[in-house]
This record gives sequence, C-alpha cells and structure tokens, in this order.
Amino acid sequence: MTATTLPPTNLPPTIGLGFGRLVRSEWIKFRSIRSTIWCLAILVVVTIAMAVLIGNALDVGTPVAQDSANGTLVTINTASVSLTALVVAVLGVLIITGEYGTGQVRSTFAADPRRTGVILAKASVLAVTTFVVSAVSIWIGVFASAALQAGKGVHADLADPSVFMPLLGASVYVTLLALLAYGIGLLVRSSAGGIAITLGLLLVVPIVLSLIASVLQAQWLLDVTKFLPDQAGMQLFTYSAGDAAPQEGIVLNGWGGFGVLAAEVAVVGALALVVARRRDV
Repeated sequence: MTATTLPPTNLPPTIGLGFGRLVRSEWIKFRSIRSTIWCLAILVVVTIAMAVLIGNALDVGTPVAQDSANGTLVTINTASVSLTALVVAVLGVLIITGEYGTGQVRSTFAADPRRTGVILAKASVLAVTTFVVSAVSIWIGVFASAALQAGKGVHADLADPSVFMPLLGASVYVTLLALLAYGIGLLVRSSAGGIAITLGLLLVVPIVLSLIASVLQAQWLLDVTKFLPDQAGMQLFTYSAGDAAPQEGIVLNGWGGFGVLAAEVAVVGALALVVARRRDV
C-alpha cells in the first residue's frame, strides 16, 4: 500500500500575545459587558445633569469677583464626583470579579499564563476609558453650566489653572479610584466582597474615624483620615481660594493628595498582582 503524502501547509509562525493584542482583547470584553455600559452611562448622566441643574438653580444675586466666579464654577462641576466615585468603584470591582464569577478568567489567564500582561491590560483599558468618559462628561457640564451662570453675571475664566486643574483632577480622581477598586477586586475575587470593602473604605471608615477623633479630641486621628483614599483624592478637585483660612494639622494640596492616592493604588495593585500570579484560579 502506498502511503498518502499530505501536501505541505504554510502554517503561520507562532504569534505571541503581545501587550497590544491583550489590550484589544480586553477592550472587546470591556465594552461587551452590560454592567460596564450601565456604569458609564450613569457616570455621564449624573455628571452632566448635576452640573446643569446646579448651574441653573444657583444664583449668587450680586456681582462677584473673578476668584469667586472661578470657585463657583469648579464647585458646580465637581459636586457630582462624590456620586460618580461610587459608580466607578463598583465598575472597577466588577470588571475583574465578573470573570472569576463566570469562570472566564481561566481562558483569560490561559492566553497569558504569566498573568501580568493581561492584568495590566485590563487595568489600562479601565483607566483610559474611565478618564476619557469622565473628562468629556465634566467638560460638557462645564460649558453648559458656564453658559447658565454667565446669564446670571458669573463669568468664570476657564483658562485659569485654578479652574482647569481641579476639573482635570476630578477625572484623575475617579480614574484612580477605579484602579483601586480593581486591585481590591483582584485580591478578593468576589463581587460582593470587593464592593463591600471598597465602599466601606470610601464611606464608612472616614465617618468612623472622624467620630472617634471628635470624641477623643485626637488631632492625630484626624490627620490619619486625611490619608484615606477619599480625603486625599478630594484635594485633586478642591478649588484653592487665595484667601482660604489656615487649617489645623496636616494639610495636603492637590499634588500631595494625588501622591498619596496614587501610592495607595500602586501598593494595592502590586499586592494584587503578586497574589494573582501565585495562587490558583
């Protein structure tokens, strides 16, 4: 019997999954998840709606100085950050714990056995998308509220760094919170647990520490609260008035708050990365 010889096949060389391919893969998954769409939609609606509503309702009633006008515009357009921060925190947790819940993380890690690339790719997609959506929403609200306030005699200078930087800082803040929540979700691998820990860190811990500090009259404990993620990050979008009253204890400015929050994100993220690489799926 004559053996049949199969024709040679021109198989492509093995193609490794580079970081760019991992990012594209994570972007496809990111925009196909229903919870992602809902969270981003809520972020957009809340940011713009609150800016328009407050900008329309707020009426100073008298001519204001330029510094006051600038501060008013910043306050109007960062009033929603405390709410949108919670939304992106939930998004940051779900973007990773959802894969653990469905078991899809097995195929994700199979595509990148070392796991570092896919974890960083997912974080990159989350960070860029959150920042862009937040920034666009905030500036839509800025132009809408600025027009409403201009009709009431309040003319803010949008080119002033004291206005531009806090508005930019608001988007940086929610982006860092999303990454912090992502790290927490990667650590606990549970949607309920990750959301509970993240929201507890943002909502419960500051209140508890502040109450204890008030009862004990402990300034050092109040200083500790200033290094919590929400308190440190808040400095990123706080308007710095020229005649602001001095504060007691440790005072963080915008750059200091950014440094503290970024360091916390880096520490949690590094710990989560190490744990994710060492444990089983």
